Amino acid sequence: MIYSSAQHWRDAPKKRLLVMGMSGLGKTHLSALLRDAGGWFHYSIDYRIGTRYLGEAITDNAKHHAMQVPFLRDLLLTDSIYIGSNITFDNLTPVSTYLGKPGDPSKGGLPIEEYRDRQMLFRRAEEAALLDTGHFIERAEWLYDYPHFICDTGGSICEWVNPDDPADPIMSHLCARTLILWIEGSDAHTAELIRRFDKAPKPMSYQPEFLGRVWSDYLDREGCTGDQVDPDAFIRWTYAQALAHRQPRYRAMADRWGLTVKAEAVADVRSEADVIDMVADVLAARDRRISMT
Repeated sequence: MIYSSAQHWRDAPKKRLLVMGMSGLGKTHLSALLRDAGGWFHYSIDYRIGTRYLGEAITDNAKHHAMQVPFLRDLLLTDSIYIGSNITFDNLTPVSTYLGKPGDPSKGGLPIEEYRDRQMLFRRAEEAALLDTGHFIERAEWLYDYPHFICDTGGSICEWVNPDDPADPIMSHLCARTLILWIEGSDAHTAELIRRFDKAPKPMSYQPEFLGRVWSDYLDREGCTGDQVDPDAFIRWTYAQALAHRQPRYRAMADRWGLTVKAEAVADVRSEADVIDMVADVLAARDRRISMT
């Protein structure tokens, strides 16, 4: 780890932190709090994906739908209107809309092969954005004179990392440059995340092997073909399984490359000082565990 102790972290003139975990457990809350405090550069992986790596694909997808409307088609063909995505740290909807959901086209679903293609494009984009972290640490200091850095990762980082490989290229890059903090939710948090998702299901990215299994299982369970699948019903059914699939992967990543903090602790932070204290407490707890072994 780049900080050897709680005191080393507290005294560091350049604090570099990365937070990971399921969406809804506090990553963006913590990142926004530090950004608003000043002195911290907020690097959002999802924002980088949407603006740098999938920006053209997202815009083309919107144009494709607009071209189905005769009025808009004529305006687009004559360059009379411009279509673009308005991605911000607080509004990443264009990214999830591009990912889409598989199933019945009449219900907004994508053919499964197109859905797989978009999943692969997203994977490559996320991997590239994660490996841009080092560049943005240097850029934030050189260009904007920010001494501190917070990397806000997407919920799917664990899908592309091999937690059993100590030389995993993504985690090796991140661990050498940031202190990695996994925000761990409780069973109550999991239940709440499932409740929220059931109310408003949103597109997600999945490991190809996981997606292949749940898609096949769902078709068998419902006795239907791919173009008969209700897109929202499928991703609702898949969500709890995705949480269970990701939890041990996150845990293994934190055990090998970082630290774990409870979601309750993250929810309690209200200031930059609170965040620094919280991280120092986690480092101190780690040191106590090591000294006892």
